[in-house]
This record gives sequence, C-alpha cells and structure tokens, in this order.
Amino acid sequence: MLLKSSDFPVLPNVFNDFFRDWSTSNFSDTNTTLPAVNIKENENEFTVDVAAPGMNKEDFQVNLENDILTISSEKKENKENTNDNYTRKEYSYMSFKRSFTLPKGIVDSEKIKATYKNGELKINIPKLEAAKPKPSKLITVE
Repeated sequence: MLLKSSDFPVLPNVFNDFFRDWSTSNFSDTNTTLPAVNIKENENEFTVDVAAPGMNKEDFQVNLENDILTISSEKKENKENTNDNYTRKEYSYMSFKRSFTLPKGIVDSEKIKATYKNGELKINIPKLEAAKPKPSKLITVE
C-alpha cells in the first residue's frame, strides 16, 4: 500500500501492517491462554516482547521462513511422589505457536536476535539501513 500526498509517494505506516494476518496461525495445543505479546517500533528496529514466565531459553524455538517469524514453545514436565501407601504422578504439558508476517524490504533478517531473561522472550528485529528515516537536509538553490 503506497499513499500519495501532493503527488509525492509516502511510505506506508509499516507498524500498522507489521505482523498482520497471524490470528489463524496462533494456537495452543492444550487450549491454554497464549502468552501476551507486545510489539514496539523505533527508528532502528522492531522489538517483540513475549511474556513467558517459568520457561527456559531451551523451551523456545524462533524460526524465520519466507518473511514469516514463528515463535513456538513446548514444555513437558513429569513429577512422581511415592509414599508408603500411594504414588502420585503429575503431568504438565504446555505449548504455543505464534506466527507473524514481517514487512518486506524493511527488516534485516540476517541480524534478528532473541534473548530470554526474567520470564520475557525478547526478539530484536533491526531495520535495513535504507528503511531508516533520514535526517532533513537543506538543499541550496543555485
């Protein structure tokens, strides 16, 4: 989508189109609530924050294929307590998958980084240099 203002093309608001059309591919295999996701943009990058307390960084898989960023997690836990007269077994299974469409020609897919700390998965998606805003320049009339 390209908007025109005074016959000069203006870049679309990428943030509105960023990560769209993902609602049909976001699911949890166990009917649990999906983790909250916040998406922020500044002039240099997009940042995706996923609230996922109680996980380990090994529980996540972040994949980029054909401009689709997919964040998934699977965690299984088995606990067994044995006393004199009984055995108690508890099984826990949690999984989710979230997919987002990255804007074409805006992000530098080679420099995407993901970190997990204090219950939050943070994905930094840098913008290409060509997509970053340029400072205004005074042009001398000759």
